[in-house]
Amino acid sequence: MAELIGNEIDASEADAAIADAQAWLDAHPLDAVDRATWLEQLVDSGWAAPSWPVEDHGRGLAPGAARAADEVFRRAGAAGFAQDVVNLWAATIISWAKPALKERVLRDLMLGRINMCLLYSEPGAGSDLASIQTRAERDGDEWVINGQKVWTSGGRQADYALLITRTDLDQPKHRGITFFFLPMDQEGVEVRPLRQATGDARFNEVFLTDARVPDDNMLGDYNGGWWVLTSALAYERSAMGGSQRRTQRASESVRSADSEASAPVPDLSLLEVAREHGGATDSLVRQELMRLHGWRTLNEWNNRRAKAALEQGTSSPIVSLGKLAMSRMLHFGGSLQGQILGAEAMLGGDEFPESADATYAMLNAFFTSIGGGTDQIQRNIIGERILGLPKEPEVDKGVAFREVNKAAVDR
Repeated sequence: MAELIGNEIDASEADAAIADAQAWLDAHPLDAVDRATWLEQLVDSGWAAPSWPVEDHGRGLAPGAARAADEVFRRAGAAGFAQDVVNLWAATIISWAKPALKERVLRDLMLGRINMCLLYSEPGAGSDLASIQTRAERDGDEWVINGQKVWTSGGRQADYALLITRTDLDQPKHRGITFFFLPMDQEGVEVRPLRQATGDARFNEVFLTDARVPDDNMLGDYNGGWWVLTSALAYERSAMGGSQRRTQRASESVRSADSEASAPVPDLSLLEVAREHGGATDSLVRQELMRLHGWRTLNEWNNRRAKAALEQGTSSPIVSLGKLAMSRMLHFGGSLQGQILGAEAMLGGDEFPESADATYAMLNAFFTSIGGGTDQIQRNIIGERILGLPKEPEVDKGVAFREVNKAAVDR
């Protein structure tokens, strides 16, 4: 397994981490206190993010030992562990925030006490985030923000946002960007919901009019936000690539939680549907169920490799492979559910929950095809950074953003 995740694991160190984690878990039973109190104990013990430094709510373990310890908590059915690889917000703060900001928000982010959103995409800058036009201008020890963002999940509930802005028009588009931790609860922030094909309104458009953010909330360096964004996107894509959420019922099981099971188990929710509707004896359906299971198993291995790279402070193009694979699996799974149900899949409403679930699964799959970078963008990254294919021509490379987008920024 060490070779699969791209990280040499010291067996004695891993064994020690497993023993320590089990001892801590034995001393802090899951049912001894309420969930919130137990999570506080986990975070304060360092086991929620074991590869982070002790001063940052971690235990300072090597990545391989940290992941070995995570398995102890996974087997116990615990929540809140492995935040050093799945908590986008906390990981970005750990990597790029000033000490004062880190001290102020890190623990609350790990405890889920702060609601977050991403303010990246704009109406004219979705797949090409380096083309953003939202401006940030310094005013003393604050920055004044003006612009528009779109496709923002959780915007109406968010306390803070990870925000990218244009701070220097005379720099090439990738070098004139600065990254901020923006307070959302202020007069200059207006959030409007967007209705989706599924009937949900999980996305929003956000209008920023003279919104303010302290200079201390800058993540990374002035005009160095592109590198912050790159690492934050890697964490986001890793999380999306590893997600098993497929339907409105949020069925998450891909295989048996018992690793000692004698045979692999395909997607349990689809397997249940197949059994209920006679598909479990259909050789084609059985083959497609196992095809989906095989994809998910391979994707899990790739995600372990990507997370190992993230733990060591580098981003890996493998996260794009995982995200693209998850997108394909969600589309395939929704289509397979409709195939199993047959003509019944065309029905909907509360009277036909399984049919409505299949429709929701097929429509909702497009969320993963777009969010965190479209499937097409992931293919470009895979082609260039994994397969070594030539890069696409960049006619604006090295050109000041003011000249590239003169008509837009001068209007």
